Amino acid sequence: MENNTVLVNGMGNIGTSLINLLLRYQSALAIDQIYAAKRSFHEWQRAELNLLEEKGVKIIALDNDDSSHPNRPVLEDILPLVDYIFEATANGVGMANLSKYKKLSNLKGACAQGSEKGFGIPFMAGVNEEEIRQEKFVQIVSCNTHGSAALLNAFTGSDLQDLNEADMVVVRRSEDLGNHLRLVSANVVARHLDSTAGTHHSIDVIDLYKTRGIECQLTSSDITTPSQLMHAVRFHIELKSPLKEDVNTILARQPFLATTKKFDSNVIFELGRRYGFGGRIYAHAIVLSENLLLTDHSIKGWAFVPQEGNTLLSSLRAYILQGMISNGDEVFERICQDLMQKEW
Repeated sequence: MENNTVLVNGMGNIGTSLINLLLRYQSALAIDQIYAAKRSFHEWQRAELNLLEEKGVKIIALDNDDSSHPNRPVLEDILPLVDYIFEATANGVGMANLSKYKKLSNLKGACAQGSEKGFGIPFMAGVNEEEIRQEKFVQIVSCNTHGSAALLNAFTGSDLQDLNEADMVVVRRSEDLGNHLRLVSANVVARHLDSTAGTHHSIDVIDLYKTRGIECQLTSSDITTPSQLMHAVRFHIELKSPLKEDVNTILARQPFLATTKKFDSNVIFELGRRYGFGGRIYAHAIVLSENLLLTDHSIKGWAFVPQEGNTLLSSLRAYILQGMISNGDEVFERICQDLMQKEW
């Protein structure tokens, strides 16, 4: 299979993090050229752009209307050259671009991040991989959707066969570490969007499992805190039958879950900054394995959720499953071994 030309549309936190992952695994992912599209250019961003360009990334502009980038190629000129698009723009922009992408005869596939519900088949690595093989458009579900679904998958089975019902309380950090636009000064409770399911987290998990024809009995609530580090989730999972194995044995078998004996998310975040590629943790969730409340038919406890490492990993998996490389399963296994560790 020929090497691919890819575009990362958007150069915020997720976009630049994806770019650096693609650079790290460029050869393994059969990528010839990486383009990155940026809305506007400012002098104070010059150092970062220079770093990426020195690594071989071709940075382009969205259009010709911004005089701050008069000599750069623009998106419309690049799109006919692109095999795959990682959509990483602000909320709603990916959906606005979808009709344009559907007209590209050269495009083999595209994925967009969690906010772009409806962009394509909802996807999370380890849950519905067969459902997106060779599919053209995929939506990577949010980081907290990853956390909740991974916990259900671990304790109730890959088909949720032992799930009676579950409830999650998602404790969200307010925004990315490098931003200061949405940082709250006190706890803020989210509105329940559905009278049965609750917030979008459970709605999105339910929709994720619907792609496999599986019903998911889940409710969720959400509170945002004055933190820029990690999310957390307090989970209560009711089982149809008693657990057949020790909890730690179950957790050790989950390829996308990690565990910790620590109780402070700032300590775990710092370890991720020290030892994770790009300062990130790529597990779907990190379970506080020695702080669980267990009965015959229920599991209650806490897990920390990395803010975007899990969605970045699923983005790479989507690229592979959408048919971009021939030996993709082997490549992804090697990437997971490189990026993930089981305990923090």
